[in-house]
Amino acid sequence: MCVSLTLCFVVYSMLLVTVPVYGLALGASPLMLGVVLSSQYLLPFLLAIPMGGVVARHGGRFTLVAGAALMAAGLLLIQFLPGYYGLISGQLLIGLAHLQMVLSAQTIISSLGTGPRLESYFGWYSTWLSGGQVAGPLLAGTWIHWANGVDNLFLVMAGIILVAGVVGLGLTGEAARGMIVSRKRSGFRAQASLVRTNIGVQVSIAITVAGMFALGVYGSYLPVYLDSLEMTAVMIGVLVSLRSSTSMVIRPFIPRIITLVGGREKATLLAVCTMAVGLGCLGFAANVPAIALLSVLVGLGGGLTQPLSMVVLAESVGRDQRSGALGMRLMANRAVHFFAPLLFGVMLDLGGFGLSFALSGVLVALIVVLLVRLTSAGSGYS
Repeated sequence: MCVSLTLCFVVYSMLLVTVPVYGLALGASPLMLGVVLSSQYLLPFLLAIPMGGVVARHGGRFTLVAGAALMAAGLLLIQFLPGYYGLISGQLLIGLAHLQMVLSAQTIISSLGTGPRLESYFGWYSTWLSGGQVAGPLLAGTWIHWANGVDNLFLVMAGIILVAGVVGLGLTGEAARGMIVSRKRSGFRAQASLVRTNIGVQVSIAITVAGMFALGVYGSYLPVYLDSLEMTAVMIGVLVSLRSSTSMVIRPFIPRIITLVGGREKATLLAVCTMAVGLGCLGFAANVPAIALLSVLVGLGGGLTQPLSMVVLAESVGRDQRSGALGMRLMANRAVHFFAPLLFGVMLDLGGFGLSFALSGVLVALIVVLLVRLTSAGSGYS
């Protein structure tokens, strides 16, 4: 699972550099670029919860391999249908495919343990994914520099994701088996009920929204900001991957970090605050050392929040509800990814990079207040 999803995230993170560069080459305005970047998250936003039911019924291996094939189709569409039509259509397919693969992995891993053991498993899983996120921007930046553009790069990415699908065929046991799950336990109404009544689910979604907004803005517009500073494609790739490399380094130590700071709740609040500071100050940094430092802060926060949000959710619901609940979390994830670039694009048109990044940091900080209120209203989630 880790090998297959690492290859998936290599491709996914290559797109973080390739799509903005390709969009700029097409002459996209900031708002149009936001539309292109957001299109990838539209179908996952609409279909995440039903996809949870599909994963539960058919097993993780089927949806993972099918997702790899669908992502390859999206990449080939961009490659062979130039312009905005191919780019947006391919983004739609890629977003749905990525949802399938990630939801498959999270469902399988969430059934492997509880407590510190599950924190460790999700920490290592996230570490592998971060490795893919580190390699992807570097590979994309190097290719664009070498080829002086994105020519045939989408074709290369299609080949990588097909290898991920072949690796996924090696999943056995429970990963290849489905279960009978009623719609009452996995549908929209069931998930809405969980959101209303389950503190752990509420906390998980709040963490996800904070993390995905920060990482969505960072991943979508940092390359554009660095390009405006006239940095090379290689340097853009290095700085974009720095956030992922920081997350990768700390994730194996998540259980120790939680113990060191005094519990899961304190670790989560500290992580979200760190992201808010790193993101909020990014638009005022104009040199490589300052941008690198702020990228590290975003990486530290993101490295903790995403595994913790999955652990909290997995421990808050029953096994038969897990896929649907994880789908709901991913729906919130993709909704933020969809709206964040659009919102940032509007702010960028109105106020420039400094104000836009600062306001984004404030929005993330507000979620800290929400997490404190949720914690005080419930029994906590340590």
